[in-house]
Amino acid sequence: MPDLTRNAGVGNAAASPTRSLAIDNIGSLITSDPELGRGPLGIVEHACVVIVDGVVEHVGPAGAQADDRIDAAGACVLPGFVDSHTHLVFAGDRAEEFTARMAGEPYDGGGIRVTTEATRSTSTAALDQLVRQRLAEAHRAGTTTIEIKSGYGLNITDEVRSVQIARAHTTESTFLGAHLLPAEFEGRADDYIHLVCNEMLAATAPHSKWVDAFCETGAFDVDQSRAVLDAGRAAGLGLRLHGNQLGHGPGVQLAVECGCASVDHCTYLTDDDIAALAGSDTVATFLPAADFSTRQPYADARRVIDAGATIALASNCNPGSSYTTSISFCIAIAVREMGLTIDEAVQAVTLGGAAALQRTDIGRLTPGATGHAVILDAPSHHHLAYRPGVPLIRQTIGPLATVGSPTHSTPARSGR
Repeated sequence: MPDLTRNAGVGNAAASPTRSLAIDNIGSLITSDPELGRGPLGIVEHACVVIVDGVVEHVGPAGAQADDRIDAAGACVLPGFVDSHTHLVFAGDRAEEFTARMAGEPYDGGGIRVTTEATRSTSTAALDQLVRQRLAEAHRAGTTTIEIKSGYGLNITDEVRSVQIARAHTTESTFLGAHLLPAEFEGRADDYIHLVCNEMLAATAPHSKWVDAFCETGAFDVDQSRAVLDAGRAAGLGLRLHGNQLGHGPGVQLAVECGCASVDHCTYLTDDDIAALAGSDTVATFLPAADFSTRQPYADARRVIDAGATIALASNCNPGSSYTTSISFCIAIAVREMGLTIDEAVQAVTLGGAAALQRTDIGRLTPGATGHAVILDAPSHHHLAYRPGVPLIRQTIGPLATVGSPTHSTPARSGR
């Protein structure tokens, strides 16, 4: 068996210590590389993964030697979840709105203004602490890479501090000034979009990797959304788009036309929308927990996969339409309601999420990839859908933003 123990700093007294970590005695390892194992998920039985300085160095049979060792005790190990769509920078909640919706009230997105008021009136320190708490919750649930949007400030000052908070915790920060029309711009949507595309974008772009817009009835139309995407591209940002959540509309076609990395929601899709996605590099990101919370119909992801498009699943964690950080919950819904196999759902929260962020270093456990992993309290990834609602994440290895160091993990349960 390979011996990957390290003699830190040999020949260089100033060298930083280097240690290797073996996740050993894995019953079923999902590598996300068919060349390494069985099926599309590249499953290897009785396996070991060795991580050095936060990077996967070795995948092979159980028994590799390393400086530190985690005994998986026959459990399933898979790549850390990639949550490519969240709105974590907010204050307050909208539990009453949710309760009313469960009693039959429709969802129209207007509650965003409620969250905007709460967010604007909350201090930066308090907002940052709320984000830290949500990140810790997501990390316990197996997420190791996360995208965070602004969008509850809707003015220059509060959008800037929102993306600053997001960027402090993830490289995948997104400027979503075009989330909804703020009350002070009622009846003046074009004026607000002008602000978003100019002063607001100039102030937020240094702290953002992406720009996004909500292209939807009740939010912004196709021309306004295109203006935001064009301005974001000119500012050097990558492009994302909310589209086709509340009904059929131009969002998917606009996202493909503009070369967006991802178009998110995709609840209502025509055959032409699906064909456009299949002929492009734009990822269709489904947000099943949002459909659950808003009583929208679940998207037919089966049609999209069968057409050859790339899909992702994400939590859409936000206070109004999807207040969850549980990717396992999203997997279970997608399998039960959206036509995905369990393998496809797991791929959608690993490789699919990575594709939605245009990343090749995450969503896989292969040599050279980032060493983010999840150990389940189960022998197979099938249990993520088979046992819905059960906290099956035994241990999360790898940081979620500022949660820990490259080899940080959530504590194993007693007896493990």
